[in-house]
Amino acid sequence: MHTLSWVHAWKGRLNEVSTLDSALCTEKLKNEVSSGYLPFISMDYIKKLSQEIHAITPKLRQFKHMILLGVGGSALGSKALQKAFFPNQERPDHKGPWLWVLDNINADKLLSLFTNLTPKETIVVVVSKSGTTVETIAQYFLAKEWLQKTLQTNWNQHVLSITDAHSGFLKKESEKERIQTLSVPKHLGGRYSILSAVGLIPAAFLNINWEEILSGASSIMKPLQNVTEENLFNHPSWKIAQWCLSLLKHNYSQLIFFTYIPAWEHFGLWFTQLWAESLGKEGKGSMPLPAVGVTDQHSTQQMFLDGPKDKGCIFISQKHKPSKLQFSTNLPKEWSWLAKKNLQDLFVAEEVGTASALTAYKVPLLHLTFSDTTEHTLGEFLAIFMASTLFTGWLLNINPLDQPAVELGKKLARIYLKDPSQPQSDPILQSFLKND
Repeated sequence: MHTLSWVHAWKGRLNEVSTLDSALCTEKLKNEVSSGYLPFISMDYIKKLSQEIHAITPKLRQFKHMILLGVGGSALGSKALQKAFFPNQERPDHKGPWLWVLDNINADKLLSLFTNLTPKETIVVVVSKSGTTVETIAQYFLAKEWLQKTLQTNWNQHVLSITDAHSGFLKKESEKERIQTLSVPKHLGGRYSILSAVGLIPAAFLNINWEEILSGASSIMKPLQNVTEENLFNHPSWKIAQWCLSLLKHNYSQLIFFTYIPAWEHFGLWFTQLWAESLGKEGKGSMPLPAVGVTDQHSTQQMFLDGPKDKGCIFISQKHKPSKLQFSTNLPKEWSWLAKKNLQDLFVAEEVGTASALTAYKVPLLHLTFSDTTEHTLGEFLAIFMASTLFTGWLLNINPLDQPAVELGKKLARIYLKDPSQPQSDPILQSFLKND
């Protein structure tokens, strides 16, 4: 059984539980779900998606390598799933398959893959909901040329695109080049897309149990699909959202996401994008700070404990099993207290020490403990935080589904490269370049 502990959640300036009226959000949720604006909650696309993934899996398994081209929400989820359920690739005895996630413009890394991989053994998955993400499309052009040099007319059988069902350059290119395409559901933004083909196609390639991920997420979303006020009031995501709003009202402007589940450590980065891109609007929101136990006890924890009192903490842990790695009795005298303990005992002690220290320094700490780290439980984890992000945005009276400020940087980059679809110049860019 998973637990959500509030024992230390109301520390510091949070000296009382504030209960918010859930009636307005209940009505809004009903309308948004029925109108199709929240596919990650309604999950009405799952049946079709499952059929598509089952149909394409035999083809995926024919390849040794998958190169995933995507950025932000098109890649963060896949990378986190790989680290959580397919750590084999980083181990010395690994024989394959291999997933290579190119989530940045890294010429050296891309060139290394082109130099050392065999196109015949490789499938390139191009992920862009809009179909116009310049970083992804640019890498696709280079990958296309690399495949064509060896495979000639058969190159398109080594590409899969995941994009909008109806529009965008990638959709048009896929139709023109006869590239197999899977669609991202309408209104499903990148940071909410891990439970679509975006995250589940790489999972299927790695033989991760993606159906259990969907099952876990569905169990959390089900009470929200035909929601009543009682269901919302008792839902963990709603309770987390209320707590996060209380943090903001009491000038806690930063939210530590401390992960003490080693296999899940990369989901801190997934949460960072989800939270920051959804809530950082109109001068509102809080800055997510991903941290990994025990690593960041030796890096950022000093700031968490003794820096400005502007931080709350979501603390993620699991019920631990003993490690097979046990310390012998043949230890130096000053280390004899470790004798007969196992390595997991040390990890648990560090976890308890960190949580205790945070509460001693009056950092409000919300503690989620998961009973296991299976795919089903991971699906629950994902759903809880996607829904709590949505509700926090609504409580702040902002739209948690768009990202208007991000578009400015993309536009300026295109102007800098003289994209004819953009204005020839821009005063912001001109001023920056002049002063620079």
